[in-house]
Amino acid sequence: MRYEEFLARRLAVEHGDGFAIDERRINPMLYPFQRAVLAWACEKGRSAVFADCGLGKTPIQLEWARLVCEERGGIVLIVAPLAVAEQTQREGDKFDVPVNLCRRGEDVTLGVNITNYEMLQHFDPGILGGLVLDESSILKSYDGKTRTAIIAFAEQIPFRLACTATPAPNDPAELCNHAEFLGVMTEQEVKALYFTTDGTTNRWRLKGHSHESFYRWLASWSVALRKPSDIGYEDGAFALPDLNIEQVIVEGRNITPGALFTSERIDIGERRAARRASLDARVQAAADLANATDRPFLCWCDLNAESEALAAAIPDAVEVKGSDAPEKKAAALLGFARGEHRVMVSKPSIAGWGMNWQHCADMAFVGLSDSYEQFYQALRRCWRFGQEREVNVHVVTSDAEGPVVANVERKERQAMAMMEQVVRYTADAVRGQSGRQEAVYETEKASGEDWTLYLGDCVEQTRKLPAESVDLSVFSPPFPGMYTYSNSVRDMGNAKGIADMLDHYAYLAPELLRVTLPGRSCFVHLTQYVAHINADGFAGLRDFRGRVIETMETAGWRYYGEITIDKNPQVKAIRTKDRGLLFKTLANDSAHMHVALPDWVLHFRKDGENPKPIRAGVSDKYGNAEGWITQEEWIRWARPVWYAADWAPDGDGIGETDVLNVSVARESADERHICPLQLPVIHRIVKLWSAPGELVFSPFAGIGSEGYESLKLGRRFVGIELKRSYYETACRNLESVVRDRDQLDIFSVEADEDAERTKAMYGYLPGQTVIVKEAEYPEVAARLRESS
Repeated sequence: MRYEEFLARRLAVEHGDGFAIDERRINPMLYPFQRAVLAWACEKGRSAVFADCGLGKTPIQLEWARLVCEERGGIVLIVAPLAVAEQTQREGDKFDVPVNLCRRGEDVTLGVNITNYEMLQHFDPGILGGLVLDESSILKSYDGKTRTAIIAFAEQIPFRLACTATPAPNDPAELCNHAEFLGVMTEQEVKALYFTTDGTTNRWRLKGHSHESFYRWLASWSVALRKPSDIGYEDGAFALPDLNIEQVIVEGRNITPGALFTSERIDIGERRAARRASLDARVQAAADLANATDRPFLCWCDLNAESEALAAAIPDAVEVKGSDAPEKKAAALLGFARGEHRVMVSKPSIAGWGMNWQHCADMAFVGLSDSYEQFYQALRRCWRFGQEREVNVHVVTSDAEGPVVANVERKERQAMAMMEQVVRYTADAVRGQSGRQEAVYETEKASGEDWTLYLGDCVEQTRKLPAESVDLSVFSPPFPGMYTYSNSVRDMGNAKGIADMLDHYAYLAPELLRVTLPGRSCFVHLTQYVAHINADGFAGLRDFRGRVIETMETAGWRYYGEITIDKNPQVKAIRTKDRGLLFKTLANDSAHMHVALPDWVLHFRKDGENPKPIRAGVSDKYGNAEGWITQEEWIRWARPVWYAADWAPDGDGIGETDVLNVSVARESADERHICPLQLPVIHRIVKLWSAPGELVFSPFAGIGSEGYESLKLGRRFVGIELKRSYYETACRNLESVVRDRDQLDIFSVEADEDAERTKAMYGYLPGQTVIVKEAEYPEVAARLRESS
């Protein structure tokens, strides 16, 4: 198909068409604010409701499911945590919405159905008209493979609703889970548009200038509220009772060798060791609290040993364990809700989601995990709207565990600050626009001495270049599955995988061939695609390198060679946390180990005779100018491996941090290139495969690395960049290297007349080393050139 058709197809995301609701069709039992949220969600078709515990997410999602079935006809499936399915079914009876409880696909009937997350793989998404995720933040609590499976399951379902009180307790990047589930944007697109990384793929933060735009975008597909007045309604009965949190400290054994007192700063491993050392004392303290009353009581724990000991120490307690059968767990959780068990013992990760236990107002945490979300969700099982008594929470810790409660309170402040932003921009969410916000496509041209840079689509802009005008191409294309640089469909990195990215790249490869001189080269820098169990279902590699070679050959290029770029395995292990490189894996099971992956630079050549021989030479006997390649350089660079700087036998290695972000750190920290190509690699390629004055081309110019090094070597440069922030940074970088290149070399002032004149004008002394910028002082520079 034509390139324009290809882009149109990529942009044509299938959105579920929402529908307007006559308010008379909404169940009158819903409160006014619930009705407003429901009407907004129906109009959106795909949306998220981030409402605090007890604000009625269950009746909202039940009514939403009923209305979708009535409006479109068919089947809606609600997916909920274990035991919450039965609770929701009872709520359905209350709100006159029949809910069919399902365990398998064959149990599904027309109308509203419900199952739990563990059963989802037994259902066919093709028969569903709508899907609801109850307690949708559970997406990030599951392993990544399950999260990916849920998102894939929902991909073709036209109507989707996600409901939770804790969409992202401490990290706004976690909201990507919901955006991807709803089909608003992929995780890569969201991060490209609003986030930046600290140099690893594991930690992301909002760009400084993106805070407002991010939260406004969020409000376009989600509504958030902690109380009805957040969206303009009276709070009325929705007032929380008092909450009393008490830290109960028992004596613990100091586990820090050589220390008399416990440090205020202890790591997770030390805290868990302290927790185990104080287990008996903490269990006894919690059991005493539970046994001292005849009221319902909840005991939350973090370790299996804590759970077992608590159940043994409290005679009328029911224990819910991870190893219990789903049916047994559900029976115990619902039995506690009905008052059949006075005390329940479990972990927040098992029973802390979705259950309504307002009948209970007393609980104890026998130690805390490092998850604020688990603490908050467990707390809100009892402290929620509808609770008529003040809630008492006892956090039992040892004095060797450090300030645990203070740490939880710190995380709470972070979570509340983030939620404040979400709520602030959600006040008028019901009037929001479409959430995708496809990047506005812009074109522009900038140029300077010996360089030209185009803002725009690399395929379309390369088509505008004259045939056989490029002497050398060198670039690093986006690596699929690793980084996305924008949310534009024109961004090749904005792809679902290797095949998707190469379908796009196939439009560029023949254009690269057309603009290149016969007999000249194109160099493509890449690394292999690493497959992860979470995302791909297996650990290993997918062959990106081979697919690029195949795509280039199909376009008419000749695969001519390749360079292996050495990598430091320790640096990679620290940056990527790759299990196969870690010393811990080596000690535990070396069957999982693998060697560090190098980068490759693939060498492609265009057929035909080179009309302009590059006389790089190998010795001075050919009369080559200074700076051309010597025999010693060629001996080193002809090796199939270009070694890392800390391993190169000749000291002439590739520094992994020798990139333009470091060499020219003028760009904002928010806009530093995520994965720039090392400058020494570009230097060698440009010096070997082009001559001074020739034109070097990069269709993925980024912040200008290829151009920066080409201009330093006396070549000309033309580049294309899609992302405006990178384009503007590249323009500054290219201008800076030209400015520095045009500055006179350092020399000594020797002629007395010129030296005296220079001293009189600028204060320099005879014989002093000076630097004169020719562009600023052309007359003086001319005289000094003559005198030197």
